[in-house]
Amino acid sequence: MKRLNRQKIAPYMFISPFFLIFAAFMIFPLGFSIFLSFQKWGGMGTMQFVGLQNFINVLFSDTFFVKTLMVTGVLLVFGSFTQHIFAIPLAIVLNSKLIKGRDFFRTAYFLPVITSAVSVSIIFQNVFSMNYGLLNYLLSFIGVKPIDWINWSWSIPIAVSIVINWRWIGWNTLIYLAGLQSIPNELYESADIDGASTINRHINITIPMLLPIIFFAVTMSIIGGMQVFDEPYVLTTREANSMGGADNAGFTSAFYILWLLRRAARYGRGSAVAWLLFILILIMTFINRKVINYFQGDRVLPRRIRRGKTASKIFSTQMEIK
Repeated sequence: MKRLNRQKIAPYMFISPFFLIFAAFMIFPLGFSIFLSFQKWGGMGTMQFVGLQNFINVLFSDTFFVKTLMVTGVLLVFGSFTQHIFAIPLAIVLNSKLIKGRDFFRTAYFLPVITSAVSVSIIFQNVFSMNYGLLNYLLSFIGVKPIDWINWSWSIPIAVSIVINWRWIGWNTLIYLAGLQSIPNELYESADIDGASTINRHINITIPMLLPIIFFAVTMSIIGGMQVFDEPYVLTTREANSMGGADNAGFTSAFYILWLLRRAARYGRGSAVAWLLFILILIMTFINRKVINYFQGDRVLPRRIRRGKTASKIFSTQMEIK
């Protein structure tokens, strides 16, 4: 009986280190941050329970939080969502058999992803330099006067968005490339037989079939965009007390959380901001799911595929409907 019990317990003993580490570094911090969000605490001394007061203060009287949220929203739109506008066509090109050296280009586009964000940002500081930067040099050919990209309030979001796009377009391209390779070739062959143009093939086959991948990639962009920190921090921080450059134009919500915790020693409010961001990410992901479901429901092609129709009939029907 004892031997039988030892045999049952042994597997759990082998995997227990993972669960212990997961509990110590994931579960406990999550639970502690929820606990802190209901407390007033400066990092030392006794905590004071304040209930929902931290959330109420952040939502209704913290204008700075609203400003950081607007900065984050601008970077989310122009730094994260625009990646997909470039990544999908780029993935289609890299998936084409007509392109020579595809493996080289796939590797080259992915390299920025594995490069340190700090290194990337430092390099782009030189690119954005007002007097000796590459960007101003190129713009001078079309008569544009030198711009101080990382010191002017209106140009900081543009500079940060360029860095984010440059770094993460390769990541999304790789995801879409994997999605493209899962689309059955029979669909494209049927489209060719029916005389469909290249644009028609992509509109009626590629995009509908990529919708689940688009949902995943956009969701990852929402999560990353709402937590963006490295690029604006390195680009805009000149001094220890710097807060996102001129007019706080690069001061994102994740940046604000760090400032509350490290500089202001307001752990309760910082935790409340973190959980409000989490709720916003959940809402945006839910909206993303609804939008994708809407397009999936309206598309004829995927529905017919689920019903088991042949590829030729599917595309023929599609063409007749149009």
